[in-house]
Amino acid sequence: MKCSQIRLRRACAVVAAAGMLMLPATASTAYGQQPSPDVTSPASPSPGGDFPELTPAVAARLDAAIREVMREADIPGVMVSLSAPGKGQYIKSFGVADKASGEPIEPNMYMRIGSLTKTFTVTAMLELVDQGELGLDDPISKYIDGVPNGDRITLRNLAGMRSGLFSYSADEGFYKALTSDPDRPFTPQELLDFAFKHPVQFQPGERFDYCNTNLILLGLVVEKAGGMPLNEFIDKNVVKPAGLRHTVFPLDAAFPEPHAQGYTNQTASGNVEDSTDWNPSWGWAAGAMISQLGDLHSWARTLATGTLLEPKTQAERLETLPTGISGASYGLGLFNVQGWIGHNGSLPGYEAIAMYLPQEQATLTVMLNTDILQGQTEPSTLVGQAITRIVTPDHIYNLPVPTMPRNTASPASPASPTAPSPTSPASPESPAAPSPTTPPASPSP
Repeated sequence: MKCSQIRLRRACAVVAAAGMLMLPATASTAYGQQPSPDVTSPASPSPGGDFPELTPAVAARLDAAIREVMREADIPGVMVSLSAPGKGQYIKSFGVADKASGEPIEPNMYMRIGSLTKTFTVTAMLELVDQGELGLDDPISKYIDGVPNGDRITLRNLAGMRSGLFSYSADEGFYKALTSDPDRPFTPQELLDFAFKHPVQFQPGERFDYCNTNLILLGLVVEKAGGMPLNEFIDKNVVKPAGLRHTVFPLDAAFPEPHAQGYTNQTASGNVEDSTDWNPSWGWAAGAMISQLGDLHSWARTLATGTLLEPKTQAERLETLPTGISGASYGLGLFNVQGWIGHNGSLPGYEAIAMYLPQEQATLTVMLNTDILQGQTEPSTLVGQAITRIVTPDHIYNLPVPTMPRNTASPASPASPTAPSPTSPASPESPAAPSPTTPPASPSP
């Protein structure tokens, strides 16, 4: 079996699956409610802009569009949260959390977020930059020995997906190890060993290439400069300060309750399997985190508006560069997709999008329990497209799967904007990419 570079890099890829149980949309709906106070963005002088009021009529259009995507892409369950200041809030879940039992999916359920983990890892790194512990233009060799081209690759190159390093998730040996025993744990060094067997792909800064290896290195840098394990540093300095109460960074297959079952075909056989309890340690700093819809909705605003960082640092983060994907550019651990700022994520069985549109101060969050591609498109991208065509037709979310060859039986990468795989982007987060990604389509993890 040939490993799909795109899916594994993104940690957010998907493949078309048939026969998924579809049920009517469940309750958990909020129309016309005033959302919690939003963070004011300097780029949005008129809150709400042309964003429509989320009336019952608009909600009905969104319902119909989401259901149609679910039918076409065989998506078991979807959760959506959408809001803009003064326009109300749309929160709804559709379908099932468990195809076997038919249990409906609910907005309070936990999901794996794949490459959206990258946004937390890079935020942690940038906080250490603000504290003077790190320099964005420091070479990675200053902190980690043995990195190919390490004296030339900077932390900025790593965070911006322009290092030139090979992504461990695209290594054939890694893919076989993961799919033959998805419950096994991986250490960061084991992941780097898969990557460093390969020569550098290009010189630092030459071009964009969604790569999970970059984030493993940044995770190790955060641990070294922060003086504690990455999961503890992120929880103490990112998750809690951001007010997130339902976001965790597991080091094993632990999964808080209640959670949705996840379905993937990124398997050794290529058949669809339940990946809920697979060990996400292989994603680590690139894609191992878990969250809920409400937390991701809040995080999307925090990420895009930079409330945890110094203004100068956030400005550097938002300096996005071309990715080769039409309408999508990438900054430091985040995408700009047609004006939407954030990331997508994907891990086998799960995908997510968390985006913020400064012009409208609008926030969009999507979570679903499959990463199976519909044709060559991430299911999360299809849902994001359907929603944004209705509420922001001038800013349609679109993170296509990268144009690289891809085997549907293996993970993909960034979403890149989206295309990550098994973790991707985008995402993106393969983000999707990514996702992304999970990324080129969705970076991932």
